Amino acid sequence: MKKSYVLILASVITLLLIFAVVIQARKEPEMDKVRPAVVAGKFYSASPAVLKTAIAGFLEDASPATVSRPLALILPHAGYIYSGQIAADGYNQARGNSYETVVILGTNHTSPRFSRIGLYPGDGFTTPLGVARVDRSVMEALQATCPDCVPNASVHEQEHSVEVQIPFVQFLFPDAKIVPVVVGAPDAALCERFGQALGRVLSGKKALIVASSDLSHYPSYEDARAVDLPILEAIPTLELSRVQKAVQDGMGRGIANLHTGACGEGPIMAAMAAARAMGARGGKVISYANSGDVAIGDRSRVVGYGAVALTADPPPAASMTKAAAGTGGELQPADKKALLAFARKTITRYLASETVPLARGFSPAVQEYRGVFVTLKKYGNLRGCIGRLIPETPLGQLVGAMALQSAFNDHRFRPVTAGELKDIEIEISVLTPMKPVSRAEDIVVGRDGVLLQKGRAGAVFLPQVATEQGWSREEMLDQLCLKAGLPEGSWRKGAEFQIFQAIVFHESEFK
Repeated sequence: MKKSYVLILASVITLLLIFAVVIQARKEPEMDKVRPAVVAGKFYSASPAVLKTAIAGFLEDASPATVSRPLALILPHAGYIYSGQIAADGYNQARGNSYETVVILGTNHTSPRFSRIGLYPGDGFTTPLGVARVDRSVMEALQATCPDCVPNASVHEQEHSVEVQIPFVQFLFPDAKIVPVVVGAPDAALCERFGQALGRVLSGKKALIVASSDLSHYPSYEDARAVDLPILEAIPTLELSRVQKAVQDGMGRGIANLHTGACGEGPIMAAMAAARAMGARGGKVISYANSGDVAIGDRSRVVGYGAVALTADPPPAASMTKAAAGTGGELQPADKKALLAFARKTITRYLASETVPLARGFSPAVQEYRGVFVTLKKYGNLRGCIGRLIPETPLGQLVGAMALQSAFNDHRFRPVTAGELKDIEIEISVLTPMKPVSRAEDIVVGRDGVLLQKGRAGAVFLPQVATEQGWSREEMLDQLCLKAGLPEGSWRKGAEFQIFQAIVFHESEFK
């Protein structure tokens, strides 16, 4: 009897183990159907808290909503520090609306041989904000009614253009399901067929289409604007041929380092066709910038970003695509206050979210090209100071860049921390153009900043430094030599001087 009991118990345990294995086997495929995030920590923060802070900051600064219930948005997909603000401008047009489905049309960066419409066959996409679930009913309807649509996991595996949109969707529309799609090729006929099919499938649904595309890649700042703005202006027409022509015209201009006019030309055209099928009558360009507009950007080699909304609204009389050009003028108190606030905001935003605000909305005087230094002081003591004598960017953008440099890259000091920022006062020195002087006697202490150069050595003092230290002209020049790595007094023979003046203002003036 005892032996039989043991045998029965062993059989039960065996059956339980088999059952557990079967259950686990059933679960594993489900786990395999959720795509992991591949650019978290690269294009956007891998920290859920930091990522939420970044998105919230972009939305706080976003262009106001000027259209009703967008049917489709054309938005960029670069790293958030570069394109996040333009993406937020677009998403803000849809904010407050209820969407049950968000279709994300990505471009094909990773699978050159794939030229169809790639549907993601899994159940969700993972980001630091959780799992965005796929709308299987829309996927199945597309597969059943669109011969160009095929399930293809491989084209999604490393593709970032879909993924970078999802945190915004999760943040703004947490209950919405997603439809991840890769448009394999910028073929107008393919995009028209797919767009029409997508429009039919989405008919009667609370759906939003997001076409993920950056614009020109790697020309200079001004060349990028020349290529990008005509493309943006073509999108609201809903005519695919107009977009194709704008892209081709841009590429045909012989612009140096121009690799592409719009990497998501296919998604853009597909979104236009789908929106038209859903009742769109036109659209509006919401905002434009390129990577050269960002504090850390290089204007010699940029990528363009635009936000466009397609709606059933009557087409507007004109789109906003050109930023106001700087027309000179003196800095007013409001300009100074705005620059100080922007410098602090740039440092604060970077500490909190690993992103920076976009320099925009300034007066024409702040859009001029002027040299600037940003100085940080803690309890009256220097905490960082970096600037640029010869500007390559407008003043507002340069202030943001130098604020970052002063806070985190002045090697005389450790990087600024969030905890001490409240104890730091920001000072900005806007510079006049430099002019050479032949004699040291021509330098006026308290009025002139000085750039000393001797051989390959050089150093600069702002006008206020000598006054703050109580130095005479000779003492200032001796200290300038030491800063340049030269012996005291070496300024007396063979040194060259350039002087400049500065408009100096600091936060305490506006408290």
